[in-house]
Amino acid sequence: MLDLLVFLTLLLLGYGFGHYNEQRHYRSIMQREHAMQELIMVSSRELPPLPGTDNQLVCGSVVVSVDYFKRTLAALRNLFGGRMSAYETLLERARREARLRMAEQAQGMGARMICNIKLETSSLYKGRQQSIGSVEVLAYGTALIPRR
Repeated sequence: MLDLLVFLTLLLLGYGFGHYNEQRHYRSIMQREHAMQELIMVSSRELPPLPGTDNQLVCGSVVVSVDYFKRTLAALRNLFGGRMSAYETLLERARREARLRMAEQAQGMGARMICNIKLETSSLYKGRQQSIGSVEVLAYGTALIPRR
């Protein structure tokens, strides 16, 4: 009985803190994306013929961990099969954060555009039974910086 009570308490705490942190992170991402509207980011491989610009590699990476509640939901979903929606928001947040960090680096250099954007994803920690613990996303691209 005590084990069930501990499990349910941890599950509720995981849900509460995880949901709060996720919502706070989403608000931060949206505010920063709004501030970066002026910077053009495209995944095209072709660099536009802009005379008077220098090219510079820019990158941003982030590591995001799965909360206890999402890990439990994913374990249950693993029994029945189907979409792992618990991990979808984790990956979306990580991708958006990595792109923002890349954009912030480019903006700090005075870039007006980032071309050839690529995203790499990897799981960093595998816990018991090879379950995902943390995911890393790396965003990189070519920043076009006007010459001064």
